[in-house]
Amino acid sequence: MQNQIKRIEEHLQKEKIIGSNESIIRFEREHGGSINDSYLLTYSSGKLFVKINSRKDLPGFFLCEKKGLEKLKVSTDLKVPKVISLNEGIENESDFLILEYLDEAKPAPLFWSNFGKELATIHQNTSDQFGLDYDNYIGSLRQSNNKHDSWIDFFAVERLEAQYKLAREKNFLDESFGLDLHKLYNKLPNLIPQEKPALLHGDLWSGNFRVVGAGQAAIFDPAIYYGHREVDLAMMHLFGGFDRSLFKAYNEVFPLELGWEERIDLFNLYPLLVHVNLFSGSYVSRARQVLNRYL
Repeated sequence: MQNQIKRIEEHLQKEKIIGSNESIIRFEREHGGSINDSYLLTYSSGKLFVKINSRKDLPGFFLCEKKGLEKLKVSTDLKVPKVISLNEGIENESDFLILEYLDEAKPAPLFWSNFGKELATIHQNTSDQFGLDYDNYIGSLRQSNNKHDSWIDFFAVERLEAQYKLAREKNFLDESFGLDLHKLYNKLPNLIPQEKPALLHGDLWSGNFRVVGAGQAAIFDPAIYYGHREVDLAMMHLFGGFDRSLFKAYNEVFPLELGWEERIDLFNLYPLLVHVNLFSGSYVSRARQVLNRYL
């Protein structure tokens, strides 16, 4: 670890992020996240947040995260950590991403309402097609973002089918699941209302936001693309942790199509399949239950 700390310190000095006579005072492990090693870095005049992972196992992971954070930062007044520096190591070295450190705080009185309104403004950023100019990651899995004119096609091909094929390779799901998925694909046009492509956070569960500063929300660890905006809202329901006043405020700013709450499980079939591929176990039966509901 000392060699890693020295490497980071030399990088910070070379990039003039800290002075040549400054050094790292403390390098402390931060809680949360199973994909990257996260640390609070303290130097004489401030603090930084450092994430480290394996270049071999997750090539380009931090570059995707950097792009996602920078896109969100210019699209919202929600707090998004500033990217300070990215270092992609040579072969057999780890990569590290250095971000602004955000101290936790207590939520302001209108925290949830403001969060909902700002999320609505993010989703009002649109594009000509669903997808993105590059693939990125969802958790530690590659996320395919090939562009489509139709959300139904994108959702079926780039989201559900891609995860199912991976799960079949791992023997987590059987062939009957795939056959039923194809039955679902035929029903999607009647289940999902048409919407313009919306800029999504892409992985907006309760572990990817925190209360900071004067009591406002900060979002991070994105898996951005242009998709159906109900994807983010559904993900926020998957594990809970978001107050209903957020969704009420969102709906006042950017009204949702009728029945959006009935489509929550449908959109969450994607993250459930992601969890099947990451953890297997009970997520297999949960994915099957959701699939059966819409057949």
